[in-house]
Amino acid sequence: MASFVDGALGMGFGPTSSSILLGTGMSSAGVSAMVNIAKVATGLAAAVSHWRFGNIGHRLTLMLAGPGCVGALIGVTILASVDDQQIRPIISLLLLAVGLRILLRFSHPLVARSDDADGDERRPDLPVAPTVAAAGTGGITNGLVGAWGPVVTPFLLHKGVAPRVAIGSTNTAEVAVAVVASGSLLASVGGGELEPAKVIAMLVGGVLAAPIAAWVIRFLPARLLGIAVAALLFLTNLQWLAGWRDLGVERWLLYAIAVGSCAWAAARPRWGAKPELAAV
Repeated sequence: MASFVDGALGMGFGPTSSSILLGTGMSSAGVSAMVNIAKVATGLAAAVSHWRFGNIGHRLTLMLAGPGCVGALIGVTILASVDDQQIRPIISLLLLAVGLRILLRFSHPLVARSDDADGDERRPDLPVAPTVAAAGTGGITNGLVGAWGPVVTPFLLHKGVAPRVAIGSTNTAEVAVAVVASGSLLASVGGGELEPAKVIAMLVGGVLAAPIAAWVIRFLPARLLGIAVAALLFLTNLQWLAGWRDLGVERWLLYAIAVGSCAWAAARPRWGAKPELAAV
């Protein structure tokens, strides 16, 4: 399921898998190494599938991969020297802010456009410095908690990249980032932190789900896809923050607000705009 979400939304595999594995009592370094090893295989399967369905912008992928790998090295270094629980609340709050930004964007109507050109031609002229910064930040959070997509994909969507191209390019660049992160973590913590049975289980499930997700994304409405991205950011990070603060009934109020906000955005009338395309 984590791989399906990641392949369809360009995010979610790392945060979802990390939260489950951390709940089993594994160390944060061991979890990050295991998740990134699984990401290499599932990412390759997703990349091949996205390439087959024309979801990849090649120049965009290269633009993301380089700074993402540098960021992964920084994230692993931080993870090896600082208690990740000290930085997780800050990361979760930043991701909530990104989710709110994306939700507001996709609560408005989208203008219909042709989606027949090559992925690179549909890529707008992205500003280099902000794109490098977003990819580098995504690499850092990937090294820390396995979160690459939640940082990079919303940035690309906000800059006007076609959703399926943003997701396909993000998934493909993630392979290089995961290779750097997993290799660096294994070099620093060794293989003793890994549990082979869990790694194999994640690999099998992830590889099977990746091509299905790459096919399904072609038929998802772009506006609803953006709202789903925001919902994933809200619920994933609210769940972690609620556990961190040991909230009781208050957490359900936060969940209700998040779900209600996404439902409002999905149902908001699209006044004075052309209908969006059914396929992205």
